[in-house]
Amino acid sequence: MDWLGNHWRKSPALPRIVPLLAYLVLTGFQGKLGPNSQFWIYFLKTMAGAFLLWSVLPFVAEIKWQPSWEACVVGVGVFVMWVGLDSGLIALGLAHSYPKSIPELKLLLGWQASVSPADLPPPWNPHLAFGQDSPLAWLFILLRLLGSSLVVPPIEEVFYRSFLYRWLHQPDFQTASIGRFYPVSFLLTALIFASSHYQWLAAILCAFAYQGLVCWKNRLGDAIVAHAITNFLLGLWVVFRPAWIFW
Repeated sequence: MDWLGNHWRKSPALPRIVPLLAYLVLTGFQGKLGPNSQFWIYFLKTMAGAFLLWSVLPFVAEIKWQPSWEACVVGVGVFVMWVGLDSGLIALGLAHSYPKSIPELKLLLGWQASVSPADLPPPWNPHLAFGQDSPLAWLFILLRLLGSSLVVPPIEEVFYRSFLYRWLHQPDFQTASIGRFYPVSFLLTALIFASSHYQWLAAILCAFAYQGLVCWKNRLGDAIVAHAITNFLLGLWVVFRPAWIFW
């Protein structure tokens, strides 16, 4: 572990960037290495993310879970917004004209000619892959629920809400306050965050909520907790609704 720690010491940016970068690289292989590789690669990236997260803890001071009533309100509110967005658009009569996903947005902007099945993420439903209510299916479901609730929030919040938000304001990001409102960084961070999520509008609103919470509380821990609450509730919704499209 000393060799890894030496790498983290070289630059304050590395321990804030590498865990998410490794996570995203492995995500790119999901579904590309066989019909069930989306599940096995998810297992691999969760284990890799957890290991890297553990290794950077001594070098990233802001990774501190901070439970608070504000974090609970934001976490639950983002969950309600995320699952309720489609229903709201249907009620407003905008469901068919509004581009809900990144491929549909690219189509609207003329960045691609059409939306094909290859542009859509494969359905993440272990019951279809391993048999309804099979032990292996429930094992992958439990893994995703834990991974999205405990591993993803600190990795994403450290990169987006701490590093990227401040770095976009000034490259020497550690001299920028995590609790200050920087309008340009606020907007750009949300847009970049949304670009890595399939449902882009929900992701932008989600980023606004989490970054606003960081600015309000002047610390990252509340946003980590809020993100964890959102992902946990969303995971329960996906499994018991069921609504696999959100995974």
